[in-house]
Amino acid sequence: MDEIILNNSNFATEIEAYNGLALIDFWAVWCMPCKMVEPSVKQIAEEYKGRVKVGKINVDENREIASKFGIMSIPTLLIFKDGKMVDTIIGAVPKSVIESKLKQHL
Repeated sequence: MDEIILNNSNFATEIEAYNGLALIDFWAVWCMPCKMVEPSVKQIAEEYKGRVKVGKINVDENREIASKFGIMSIPTLLIFKDGKMVDTIIGAVPKSVIESKLKQHL
């Protein structure tokens, strides 16, 4: 698994300073839809290794980042390109939906 565990202290260096494409999964332990989307995110981390940086951020432990990006419901997947947020996916969506959004920015 090549997912990066993100938090308030490493988000800026791992994502906002990253030149390339990144997919960030905002989730929580108690969230059942988050558990549904997790296998897709892990598969994308493997299949797009070297092309897309994939990270996870627990919203309960990192409220500062969640509020910075206005995360109101989870799972929320944010796509960053060269450190700037370029797309949002809200809810437990199929892997194909996540991939089609990523491909728009690759």
